[in-house]
Amino acid sequence: MVKIGIIGSGNVAQHLIVAFQKSITEGAEIEITTVFSRKNNALSNLLDSNIICSDWNSLKEADIYLIAVSDNAVAEVSEKIPFKNKLVVHTSGAVSLEVINSNNRKGVFYPLQTFSKNVAVNFKSIPICIESENVTDLELLKNVANSISKSVYEINSKQRKAVHVAAVFVNNFTTNLYQIGNDICIENKIPFEILFPLIKETAEKINRLSPLDAQTGPAKRNDEETINSHLAFLSDENQKNIYKILTQSIQNNGKKL
Repeated sequence: MVKIGIIGSGNVAQHLIVAFQKSITEGAEIEITTVFSRKNNALSNLLDSNIICSDWNSLKEADIYLIAVSDNAVAEVSEKIPFKNKLVVHTSGAVSLEVINSNNRKGVFYPLQTFSKNVAVNFKSIPICIESENVTDLELLKNVANSISKSVYEINSKQRKAVHVAAVFVNNFTTNLYQIGNDICIENKIPFEILFPLIKETAEKINRLSPLDAQTGPAKRNDEETINSHLAFLSDENQKNIYKILTQSIQNNGKKL
């Protein structure tokens, strides 16, 4: 039985708690023994109160501690864990393994997904990227990750940073483009919902084709007349600059063929 401690009470921590609890009901040999939360009532709907603590001295022993806090707090939080030679891992895509305090063994347990409050996710399909300083700890992380996900990757810190940057492009930047599309629709009294089928098909197409093969539109066709017409239509300089940059990027990809 692997004893798990979780540090944090935000979106990632809550989704991990739910995922671990589900795997326990399915027979996984893991147990959440202790959870640290600065807000006493933040997790009361998910866990028995005797598991939750807000005092570091009340943190119970575990085989592995998962730090699920903001990136800039990982180092400080790792210093407060009142044990030595335990496996302590963080759940960040961008933070180095090395920031974890040297009192304990270091590792990474990074779920590659965007998490929103009160929005359920299927953890079985979420990739989990793991890393550690030694083979024994890597096997422990692998077993824990496999208990909640069918997609576990052993990657080093450089690879994790690369996938995190890639994730920003495909998720965060894409969401900003949705916002721009929404703004254009609002300005012209068009319901944003009209674009939902297109958004869905674009996302699903990546399951069938490479991004390069899935690319369509005026930039891909080098349709300068339509491109210039769009630029003339846009009055917002930020939108116009983004349109130009992305158009150039698409056209540059075409030159690589």
